[in-house]
Amino acid sequence: MSFRQNSSQQMSFSNTLYGLTDREKKALEHSWAKVFADDVFPAINEKPLAVLYSDKASRPNAPVNVIIGAMILKELFDLSDDDVVENLMLDPRYQYALHTMDFEEQPLSDKSLSRFRIRCYDYEQTHGVDLYHDCIKDLSASIAKMMKISGKIRRMDSLMVEANIRKLSRMELIYTCIAKLVTYLHKNGKDDLIGHMAHYCEPDDFNRVIYHSKSTEADERMDVLLKDADTLLERCGSSFDDVTEYQLFTRCLSDQTVAENGKRRLKTKADDIGSGILQNPSDPDACYREKAGKVHRGYVANVEESVDENGSVVSDYQFDRNTKSDSAMLKEHLSGMEKQAEETVIITDGAYSGEENRALAESRNVELVTTDLTGRDVDTVLGAFEFNEDGTKVLRCPAGHEPKSCSCNKQNGQCVISFDRSLCAACPYQQHCHPKIYKKVSRMVISKNTAARARLKAGMQTEEFRQYSRLRNGVETIPSILKNRYHVDRMPVRRKIRCKFFFGSKIGALNFKKLFRFRMNTGHYAQNPVLG
Repeated sequence: MSFRQNSSQQMSFSNTLYGLTDREKKALEHSWAKVFADDVFPAINEKPLAVLYSDKASRPNAPVNVIIGAMILKELFDLSDDDVVENLMLDPRYQYALHTMDFEEQPLSDKSLSRFRIRCYDYEQTHGVDLYHDCIKDLSASIAKMMKISGKIRRMDSLMVEANIRKLSRMELIYTCIAKLVTYLHKNGKDDLIGHMAHYCEPDDFNRVIYHSKSTEADERMDVLLKDADTLLERCGSSFDDVTEYQLFTRCLSDQTVAENGKRRLKTKADDIGSGILQNPSDPDACYREKAGKVHRGYVANVEESVDENGSVVSDYQFDRNTKSDSAMLKEHLSGMEKQAEETVIITDGAYSGEENRALAESRNVELVTTDLTGRDVDTVLGAFEFNEDGTKVLRCPAGHEPKSCSCNKQNGQCVISFDRSLCAACPYQQHCHPKIYKKVSRMVISKNTAARARLKAGMQTEEFRQYSRLRNGVETIPSILKNRYHVDRMPVRRKIRCKFFFGSKIGALNFKKLFRFRMNTGHYAQNPVLG
């Protein structure tokens, strides 16, 4: 299938719009379709997605901008693929929004959306480039420009996204992985490797082994499963290393069990079971994480929102396994960011803090403002300690005195400094620095990071910081909207790449809703403070 660009359609004499009554035309002009048709659809850039199609002359593709627009509308109205295709055929609003009123036959079929998604999945799997993310990001920038949002002030937050998988006990997990491998061997004519384990292929075997064997102790049933697993390992050897079912089977055994003295047993807490272990073979990318007292199995998303007095737009997003921390997400985001022409402020909570992130932000002409600090509390006076550039020597204390001696542990950056006893004994900052005072000298330990942390805490007491803190609170609504309105915890797909694609469509729908409210001037936006 070759790529053909779909330019914005011009009205023709046969356009179905002319068949509408004046009342119907007026209703169409005041609907969401008008804003989508005039602002969003023309801003969808098809050209970067041309690489998904053949460069040889062949049957042309369904219009890419129509497909992308349809997927945004699908998330906006919580529809299925079939619903979107049907609405495009029967509803003038969809035809008007996607510029297809001049088409003799609507360009989308029942497979158009799914085939496009598969092309995007395969391209990212092969080349490591998420074309759809770039498309949504460019569209977000266009929407921000329409809303006259400069992007100089941005705020960031993360949310847990649950995978579309069933919670499995350890016994269920091991059984499922064994059953999938046995079923694969049976379907591929390898029954000689199965032997007595043929019962795993039976449809009702799972319930019989897991739930209906009440007379058998759970430990005994687990021993049988582990013995079967060892038998499969021995018989398969390395002949099936490239088979997905075998990879999941060996991963499960590595995560959940350990072989000792010729016998396999379940791991315990003492064996240090990691959070990246397999949760369900249906979604090998989903991970386990506990946050704020809640258990999550799935992924983490990070959203950056540009904010101004005119409103806000989600300008970028990230999607990864939930074992990735907020700090790591910010570092990845800043690493991929070009140096900003004008100074930009990114406001986050304390989970994004860190000197490395702050230095990286400065290199991009970005001021990183964290509204809280994680870890141990620190006295603000310690921020007045002066260090040399690499942080290996203390130059002056808050009172302006130069240390008598200074030694630095380069592994942790801690500096042990000493002063004459008389200087610290009579110093007004003694109750803040807490030095250990001896007969002739006084000593204390401090690092450049501690001093920087103290300066950050002192900055949190200013009125400007309080304005930033109030402004950041607005981003807390994004996770709530994505969960309750756009159902990110109930996505109809599994695996990280697929879930990220659907998440991007939801971001596109969310931004269109913001643009529509802005155009309609409905007053849904609380006035954001203007920061100087």
